[in-house]
Parts: sequence; structure tokens; C-alpha cells
Amino acid sequence: MIKRYFPPVRETMLVVVITVVFLLLTATCIGLRPEHFLMAGLFFVLFFAGKTTRKLAVALLPFIIFGVSYDWMRVYPNYQVNPIDVQGLYEAEKSLFGISVNGTTLIPCEYFAIHHWSIADFFAGVFYLCWVPVPIVFGLWLYLKGDRRMYLRFAMVFLLVNLIGFAGYYIHPAAPPWYAMNYGFEAMLDTPGNVAGLGRFDELMGCTIFNSIYGRNANVFAAVPSLHAAYMVVALAYAIMNRCKGWLIALFAFIMVGIWCTAVYSGHHYLIDVLLGIFCALLGIFAFEKGLMKWGAFKHFFERYSKYIR
Repeated sequence: MIKRYFPPVRETMLVVVITVVFLLLTATCIGLRPEHFLMAGLFFVLFFAGKTTRKLAVALLPFIIFGVSYDWMRVYPNYQVNPIDVQGLYEAEKSLFGISVNGTTLIPCEYFAIHHWSIADFFAGVFYLCWVPVPIVFGLWLYLKGDRRMYLRFAMVFLLVNLIGFAGYYIHPAAPPWYAMNYGFEAMLDTPGNVAGLGRFDELMGCTIFNSIYGRNANVFAAVPSLHAAYMVVALAYAIMNRCKGWLIALFAFIMVGIWCTAVYSGHHYLIDVLLGIFCALLGIFAFEKGLMKWGAFKHFFERYSKYIR
């Protein structure tokens, strides 16, 4: 009975050691928070509860690695690698997409900071709340309906797109539009996260959803590329590859475009960021499907991983 439900000793030791090392390093480098214990505890429960939940725990590793990678950018911030672009991106946006108002050229974010509407504020908040949950729920749906290979392709591409985006943060640290609009062009490293236009959703709904989210922002100088713009591109692409129902594909496309618009409407991203985020997603999909999956060693790893979680 124990052998039936309990993982092999080698796997048990590996999970315990990695978890302990993760918690110790996190405590040393960035400090432990409740969510670290929650994540580790949830993984332990799933891994040791039984064979079915153990497969789910292992299947979720790409999403766990994504979360840990984002959090660990606090250890060595991107602005310690390259200088922060505040004015250059702003001027490029104004040059490419500027809107002339009474003889003054505004970037789109500045225009929407002046011209905004309650109905747009509401939908902006709804769209932005979808940016991570919808792809994760879609991935879980693929997993639970038994399409484990497609799930794993989606999850790995989701992780790859994030890693490409994180690399972009370090290659070109950049301030978001709300920073230039509120603080000017001098980079101040201790600047806290800002809800920007999404604060209007909180006010409209009488809540602090986005205040709580952006208060935990690991680094405000990570606007390029916009991963908000990337995630639903990945979800939509794999919904199409999986030949999902037309209504689901249409819904994903609607949410995707809504997030793109919200990124600019809320002042969180330039149009340039959004376009680069879309490119980041397409690059990740192409690199995985046409590159990694054609590489023998990686394909062997993928097949073993896929077999484990079936």
C-alpha cells in the first residue's frame, strides 16, 4: 500500500532537498514571505498525497519555475546590469504614436489619462485580471481533460516566453509610461509600484485589488517587453493548435485584444512595449515548436516528462 501511493525514495529525497534549498536561499537572498511557504506546502501536499496529485504537482513545475524566476529577479535587479531607459522610450512612443491635442503632442497613455470613461475603466480592470489566471486555467483544462502533451507544450512555451521577456528586462531596463508621466525622466530606484490607470477600477468597485497586486511589484523598471501582451497570444495559439471550440478561440482573442488595449489605456505600457510583447510570444512559440522540439536531447526530455505526467 505504501509503495502504491508514496513516491520512490530518490524522488522523495530530490523534492525535499530542492525545497529546503529553495527556502534557505530565498530566506537569505530576498526574505521569506507567506506565499513562499504556501507554494512549497501546496507542492508537498500534491506530491505526497498520491500518484494522481503527484503527476499534477510535477506538471505544474513550468508555472512554479515562472513564479520563482520572477520573484528572484529581486536578487539582482536589471538596473544593476544596464542603464534604465526613461526618456528614450517615451520620446520614441511620442514620435511613432503621438496624438496631437491643441498643438501639443501626447503619447497615447497621456491622452487616456485625460480622456477616460467608467465603462472602459471597468472592462480594463476585468481584462487585466485575466492576464495570468486565464492562461493557467486553460493549461489546467488541457491537463485535466487528458491532453497532457498539448498541456506540456503550452506550459513550456509559457515558461519560455517569460524567460525571453525576463531577458529583455535585463537587456533593456525601461520605465513604464506612468513613471515618466509622474516622475519625469530621472530614474529613482526606490520608486514603489503604481496602479496607474487601474486605480480607477479599484475606485469604481470600492476595492484594492490592483493596489495589492502592484504593491508587490518586483521591479518597476521592467516594462519592455510587455508580458501582459504576450500571455494571451500563447493561450490563443495553443487553443487554435488544439482545435478548441470556436467560441473559446473567439473569447481568447477578445481577452487578448482587451489586455493589449488596457496596457496602454491604463498607462502601464507603451504601444512599443505591447508590440514587443507580442513579438516575444511569437518568438517563444516558434523557438519551441520549430527549434527545441526538433532537438533530439530536448525532445527525449519532453517525451519522458510527458510520459511521467500521463
